[in-house]
Amino acid sequence: MTSDPALDDLAEEFRESLRLALYIARNMDADTDISATQVSIMKMAAGEGMRVSEIARNLGVKVPSATEQIIRLEGAGLLKRSPDPHDSRGVRVTLTSQGGEVLQEANGSRTALMAALLEQLSSEERNALSAALPVIRRLTKLPGA
Repeated sequence: MTSDPALDDLAEEFRESLRLALYIARNMDADTDISATQVSIMKMAAGEGMRVSEIARNLGVKVPSATEQIIRLEGAGLLKRSPDPHDSRGVRVTLTSQGGEVLQEANGSRTALMAALLEQLSSEERNALSAALPVIRRLTKLPGA
């Protein structure tokens, strides 16, 4: 708690909104073949890829838990593990071309589900959400996030 009760209230409300947003994301998994966690891993593996330890930290899990998901995705041909060229002790995970296609499909279906949800908002509510997104993005980039 801070010395500013209004800030504490805002923090609590925002934290609760994020928790509920996670429920929405998990509910989207029911209609797809790939989980939100797997989509997250695949997004992290896109481009130059990411070390297993970084993936685990970003997911908020231990390395063995992340490795288990990575092995499943690798077995499906969606990811590739290889030695990290910058640190021989580490393993870098990258997206395969098949993984890129699956990720694009998963993102497309989730975007369609979210768009259907957003259709229920008034134009004023959509504008308010749109205006809030840069602030939300900034919060995710702050130290400690």
